[in-house]
Amino acid sequence: MPMSLSTTMLKPPRTAGPDGKPRRIGVELEFAAISARDGARLVQALYGGSIAEEDPHRFFVRDTALGAFVCELDSQYVHAAPGENDATAAAGDPAKEFLFRFRAGFRKVLGDLSAYLVPCEIVCPPVSLDRLPEIETLVAALRDAGAESTRSSPLYAFAAQLNPEIASADADYLTAMLKAYLLLSDWLRAAIDLHATRRIAPFADPFPRAYAMKVVAPDYKPDLGTLMDDYLAANPTRNRELDLMPLFAWLDAERVQRAVHDPLIKARPTFHYRLPDSRLGEPDWGILLEWNRWCLVERLAENGALLAAMGEAYRRHHAAGTDGRWAIKASEWLLLS
Repeated sequence: MPMSLSTTMLKPPRTAGPDGKPRRIGVELEFAAISARDGARLVQALYGGSIAEEDPHRFFVRDTALGAFVCELDSQYVHAAPGENDATAAAGDPAKEFLFRFRAGFRKVLGDLSAYLVPCEIVCPPVSLDRLPEIETLVAALRDAGAESTRSSPLYAFAAQLNPEIASADADYLTAMLKAYLLLSDWLRAAIDLHATRRIAPFADPFPRAYAMKVVAPDYKPDLGTLMDDYLAANPTRNRELDLMPLFAWLDAERVQRAVHDPLIKARPTFHYRLPDSRLGEPDWGILLEWNRWCLVERLAENGALLAAMGEAYRRHHAAGTDGRWAIKASEWLLLS
């Protein structure tokens, strides 16, 4: 079978994580037309393991060949809060038992109704980079099972999120990665051809221009604390195309909590790349294609001289008020990387 853009995998410049072990990557896939239960069965058929139901719209598939998967309707309102699913806490108290059953029933009905607009999501376990092609089989299986994605309906704004582990917690490395991403953001949006529903939805907003202009400047070389403080001041939200909140919470939870009060921030040593559309219905689309685009960010970050020259060009370009053509200019710079 000939290789295609979606099956050929690029290698990043750095393959080891901060602990010296092979870097890992997590994947989150959103879709419609397949229930969380059926998604769990599909995962089990591919990778083995056992299915555990937490509620009618959240299932765990544990002990698979890759690790533990979560298949759920992507809404916090249809799932119980921690400890709320424990029926033993209400045992012997008729009022509490009634309330427990009522809440569980209400969440199920709400979930059944929400399924028409809210995506199901499969959260894959972190796998080593060399095993990412195995996640591609899940993409193909969902497509074959009839999963609907972003372009299936004007009401859908579904994402395919990548969580590549950082290679280092060093400020210079993290700053270079952020610079590279900001310089390639417009190009990535153009290459992905981000759907209108995703552009309108707030979940993957671009970075403020003033912040990007500051960071890509060749002389922007902050220490780790300043890097985080600058980011949090300009981006006090999870809703960025490259969400660094999980990473910064992993590095310094108290610093993040002082700036942003959001219980949904989950600390982890990863870049939370939220930009790509979920396009399960398109035969040439896949996770490896999105990884390859991301890999260009990592390659640019390693070229300090090019990063500085491109950053200066970015600042001149936008200072001249020529917004809208940087994606083309960025593609020309990529030829030099």
